[in-house]
Amino acid sequence: MEAAKRIMRYGAAAVVMAFDEKGQADSIERKFDICKKSYDILVNEVGFLPEDIIFDPNIFAVATGIEEHDNYGVDFIEATRLIKTHLPHAKVSGGVSNVSFSFRGNNMVREAMHSVFLYHAIRAGMDMGIVNAGQLTVYSDIPADLKERVEDVILNRRSDATDRLLEIADNYRGQGAKARVEDLSWRDAPVEKRMEHALVKGITDYIEADAEEARQKLDRPIQVIEGPLMDGMNVVGDLFGSGEMFLPQVVKSARVMKQAVNYLQPYIEDEKEDGAKAKGKIIMATVKGDVHDIGKNIVGVVLQCNNYEVIDLGVMVPWADILKAANDHGADIIGLSGLITPSLDEMVTVAEEMERQGFSMPLLIGGATTSRVHTAVKIAPHYSGPITHVLDASRAVGVASTLMSDTLKDDFVEKTKAEYQDILEKRLAKPKSDSLATLEVARANKAVVSFDDYTPAEPSFTGTKVFDAYPLDVIAKNIDWTPFFHTWELAGNYPAILEDKIVGESARDLFADAQKMLKEIIDEKWLTAKGVIGIWPAASTGDDITLYTGEDREEALSTVHCLRQQVKKRAGRANDCLADFIAPVGGKKDWFGGFAVTTGHGIDAHVARFKAASDDYNEIMLKALADRLAEAFAEHMHARVRAEFWGFRADEKLSNEDFIKERYQGIRPAPGYPACPDHSEKPELFRLLNAEQTAGIELTESFAMLPTAAVSGYYLAHPEAHYYGVGKIGKDQVADYAERRGVSIEQAERWLRPNLGY
Repeated sequence: MEAAKRIMRYGAAAVVMAFDEKGQADSIERKFDICKKSYDILVNEVGFLPEDIIFDPNIFAVATGIEEHDNYGVDFIEATRLIKTHLPHAKVSGGVSNVSFSFRGNNMVREAMHSVFLYHAIRAGMDMGIVNAGQLTVYSDIPADLKERVEDVILNRRSDATDRLLEIADNYRGQGAKARVEDLSWRDAPVEKRMEHALVKGITDYIEADAEEARQKLDRPIQVIEGPLMDGMNVVGDLFGSGEMFLPQVVKSARVMKQAVNYLQPYIEDEKEDGAKAKGKIIMATVKGDVHDIGKNIVGVVLQCNNYEVIDLGVMVPWADILKAANDHGADIIGLSGLITPSLDEMVTVAEEMERQGFSMPLLIGGATTSRVHTAVKIAPHYSGPITHVLDASRAVGVASTLMSDTLKDDFVEKTKAEYQDILEKRLAKPKSDSLATLEVARANKAVVSFDDYTPAEPSFTGTKVFDAYPLDVIAKNIDWTPFFHTWELAGNYPAILEDKIVGESARDLFADAQKMLKEIIDEKWLTAKGVIGIWPAASTGDDITLYTGEDREEALSTVHCLRQQVKKRAGRANDCLADFIAPVGGKKDWFGGFAVTTGHGIDAHVARFKAASDDYNEIMLKALADRLAEAFAEHMHARVRAEFWGFRADEKLSNEDFIKERYQGIRPAPGYPACPDHSEKPELFRLLNAEQTAGIELTESFAMLPTAAVSGYYLAHPEAHYYGVGKIGKDQVADYAERRGVSIEQAERWLRPNLGY
């Protein structure tokens, strides 16, 4: 209601998506009902002019191969007709390019689908649409056979409409060029070998036909899964385990397997058979407060490829839901994932509750911020059952297989417990406080930062500046590709990794797929980039940075609470704190900046389509590219701040490699990361930036950002400012920090748990 009133106050129109508490509306009835409820609230309660309401009843992809999707085109068209009939003066819009998503890569078919869809939707009352004008042909110019088959699909006129369109689609690939020439000699092999080849090479084109041939050959459909399909996946697993296949190829193999299983499932159900018996059931979840799931999804795919049944609960999952699912499904193993440091505390809670409720099943711990040492010291003491840290996807199968083995499990569990106990005892025997200086000594050893020969540059503005729908093609130029390959567990730096003797071929294939999807993301505007930056007058007081409302620096706006390195340093090395790099109160005029950017808006609809098609490969690819774009956006905006908005390096001329290697003046540290490890400082940054309203980025209760493809942090300009890690801190600094923050020591300890040196 408040948002609607604000929009009306600004005199703006509003686009209203057909969403409710259950998610996106996917039927005629739900589309219209949600729009009607919204219309009634906006017009009758808020006082909105009905002509200022633009409804988007959700255009979804058709011809996906999933029967439930076949009527999506009709659902939108008929919902539009109802809206225009019963909700006077309201407008209707929609993302037209979504409807042809299943034919990405075949522009001529996509153009025909867009034109046919618009032809019928406009006649039902559609007022406007989002579509690439370069992918729109004249309705009357569409070849007759293509038009007929496309209309069969859009209007769901016959049950085999998708198959019939697929029959002729290649005739129109590349503006009617012949389909690419392939080496199809492997198609002459027996069906079992063909299925193995398809799984190893990740080829989906023929898998359903081969699954049908195998079904006809064998006595029962379940035998196709238990026989040639699992035999082929065993080959994939062996090649992956031996290092001859790599993660991107394994994820493609999983896509082939899922497509074959989906094809066979109706035949299995007709015979009322149980599915092929899995090696074990594994509950997987990203814990409460955390929204990151790329790593978890990759591990899940690899486990499924090795015949484990994975029940993926998603992200932000409370401990109670995890344990309930484990009981309900009769799980053999629970796997927890997390990325941000508050996730570590939630994993401890899960372990404590498993112990309290008498669980005995193995608990696997994984995620970028987790470690073997942390698992041993912080989590294992709270659970008497088997608990193991899993470094990455390549180790997950081996650990799971050992834990499910009648002969190997006991020795593995005992050995792991002994190792973890040894780690714990060594940590207890050597208190970290022995290596820490007192806070007083650390402050006396602060960095001696010169402001005598340095005058901070005055920014071109103070306050905030918002960037909406920032061009993705501009952002993409700043992508650092090395972390992209690391996401897929391919070791090496870009571009050298493309020529690596071991992973080069896999890296080149992955990079080609990434470039293709990146082009689609940019050309078809799958994602929307939004951001906000801020620059405020500032001065340091001890370990705090005070921000001011005006250049007179008399009225405080906010305080950034910093932490100081407390580890004992050898002579000549300072105990750093971010506040050291801001001019002190009474000194030269200085400024402090902040930012929040995202490239994640719009991703959910595309992720949902990939999920619906059981296409893990493209789902993971999209999320990985969105993350890379978010980091590139942050890098790009930092460059603009240095050269333009703050202007302390207006003469900067750096290459993308220079950016990646941080060969520039100034830093952009982020709350929750080494130089300022307390995530709880993030809400104040978001308040200053008004980031939720300006950039559409929200924080979870554990300070994770939504959308997940988002980056936020601070800007510091001093030429001596550098990145570092605070590391472990003592009780005296925790008490001092709690006093500065105005909270209890216990609360400060919760925020700073990973950094506690006692």
